[in-house]
Amino acid sequence: MKRLTSTLALTAVLAAFSAPVLAQSQGDWTAGVGFGNVNPKSGNGTLANLEADVDDNTRPIFTLEYFIRDNIGIELLAATPFSHTVTLSNGATAGKVKQLPPTLSVNYHIPTNSKFTPFFGVGLNYTTFFEEESALGTLKLDDSWGIALNAGVDYAVSDKGAVRFNVRWIDIDSDVTLDGGNIGTAEIDPIVISASYVHRF
Repeated sequence: MKRLTSTLALTAVLAAFSAPVLAQSQGDWTAGVGFGNVNPKSGNGTLANLEADVDDNTRPIFTLEYFIRDNIGIELLAATPFSHTVTLSNGATAGKVKQLPPTLSVNYHIPTNSKFTPFFGVGLNYTTFFEEESALGTLKLDDSWGIALNAGVDYAVSDKGAVRFNVRWIDIDSDVTLDGGNIGTAEIDPIVISASYVHRF
């Protein structure tokens, strides 16, 4: 009886971790929708000889990934505009700015034959800044190109669907001008933490 109970318990555990499995095959597409928090590193450079700090922001995000090989996908990350406030070390608000950070990555999804599929990737980010506002004058942040690192895990909730938890580091640096004069470089370099639902087609 004990042996039968142990066998049934082991079978239940294996079933819980083995099905469903979200397979990643060559030619597959996945689309995801969720929320991402862009959290700039502490200390974002010096503007007008004062230390600057850029606050975080959370917005909807979208992903589209095409698998060029089994378990290897090319992913595009998009989002609605993020909004940030830049504060100087003397307490003054240097300005507000919106940005979009589309990122193209190559991801490797580690096959585990379980509901959990970890992945990691590397890619290229392009961040464009717009709608800069400042009471100090005409504020302008240059667009940025930089590398992006990516890691996360999918938890399968069906044969085609998964809940995704994802962490990215993005290299974002922008030259800042006020009334046409250079006042420094904003070193944003954020950690982006996101949760989303991903569906395979």
